Amino acid sequence: MLENKQLRYDKAYLRIAKEWGKLSHCKRKQVGALIVKDRMIISDGFNGTPTGFDNYCENDEGYTKWYVLHAEANAILKVAASTQSCKGATLYITLSPCKECSKLIHQAGIIRVVYHEAYKDCSGIDFLEKAGIELELIEDVKA
Repeated sequence: MLENKQLRYDKAYLRIAKEWGKLSHCKRKQVGALIVKDRMIISDGFNGTPTGFDNYCENDEGYTKWYVLHAEANAILKVAASTQSCKGATLYITLSPCKECSKLIHQAGIIRVVYHEAYKDCSGIDFLEKAGIELELIEDVKA
């Protein structure tokens, strides 16, 4: 069966997000994100420390430091610092968003979230669903 065109694009963008996540210095999870609007990538991000901080995401006990930025937050912040807008965009992310990032996604005007893997806490997804944001889980991203 032939896949529809949108699904082929969704899988391709998720594969790029996975590659982008590999740039993260975090050991526990490497998450990548892309924001796409009108079939153009307008932003990207991966989880990591803020600019100017050492690229060590975990403390000595192996827990993620509180100030590490999530991939989707980094991508949204890049758009905020540019002339672009997230209004009407799609977020592609390798791990479904947490509840804090879900608020940012909604407020940024993103209307669709496509993710590859579900985060252990589904409250972020529940929030986005209540906000009317289209959600899509795609586990098989092979071409």
